[in-house]
Amino acid sequence: MAKMTINSWKRGVQKGLETTWTLAKIVFPISIIVTILQYTPVIDIVSKFIEPILGYFGLPGEAALVLVLGNLLHLYAGIGVMLTMELTVKEVYILAVMLGISHSLPMETAICKKIGVSSLLVILIRLGLSFLFAFGVNRLWTGGEEKAQYLISPAPEQELNTAGEIILNALGVGVNSVIQIAFIVILVMIFIEVLKEIDVLPVLAKMLSPLTRLLGVSEKTGMTLLAGLLFGISYGAGVIIQAAKEDDLSKRDIILVTLFLITCHAVIEDTLLFASAGVNIFYLLLTRILLALTLTIATARVWLLVDKRLNAKNSSLAKSTAKSD
Repeated sequence: MAKMTINSWKRGVQKGLETTWTLAKIVFPISIIVTILQYTPVIDIVSKFIEPILGYFGLPGEAALVLVLGNLLHLYAGIGVMLTMELTVKEVYILAVMLGISHSLPMETAICKKIGVSSLLVILIRLGLSFLFAFGVNRLWTGGEEKAQYLISPAPEQELNTAGEIILNALGVGVNSVIQIAFIVILVMIFIEVLKEIDVLPVLAKMLSPLTRLLGVSEKTGMTLLAGLLFGISYGAGVIIQAAKEDDLSKRDIILVTLFLITCHAVIEDTLLFASAGVNIFYLLLTRILLALTLTIATARVWLLVDKRLNAKNSSLAKSTAKSD
């Protein structure tokens, strides 16, 4: 038994390192680029571009910086800026859900592309859902006008004055991002290998089967969904990459699982981050889960309907050809 466990650990570490290398080639350069971006005029230009339209979504013009930083850089940056603003409860809730659905776009879109999902599709869905939700809440919710109470103060910004300091800081962020991914991915891979060794995966897959059936995907995607929900897209993608190699996941499974995870992932970390901004975490979590379920289930149903029609058409053509022969 001890030998089996050691072998499981070895396989897990090896697969974790292989997956980390695959993700690191995406994460490291993009981390550097987006970190440097915040010291260029790009952020201000994009913010000023979207400022005039934010009133339609129940947000003040200054909230543009929150959305741009959250989407171009990372969730922490968006929340950090939000904590410096005097916003209402309604505005904070709208921003929280928007950033929960759509954040870290350069990084997470590149990772989704790596596992075979269109970059344009990912960006359109995430931005589209976030703004559509904001528009709906702004029209339907008449309350929430009281001033939001934040639970923590924003962290002080790091002062960087020279190009050398900026580049050095960006390199540090890139290395730190890869280390974080390596730590989680290796642990997850070891965990999966141990579960395989002791034949627990079939039991776990059965426990998650109500969710996979609801989403219209195979039971083999259960661990991928779990990893993405708990740890985020980067780590969930690592499991997808490995599962696609070993379990022969279909293109349909990969796309549907990715659609679910781009809308709802890292539910523990993200939810706790927004709790610090005084957001009602129950409503936030419920909203993200419902949006993810609606998107994925609707896509699965449409996909099935299209497949049926194509099969029927092909079958009809085959019969016509056979009769003519």
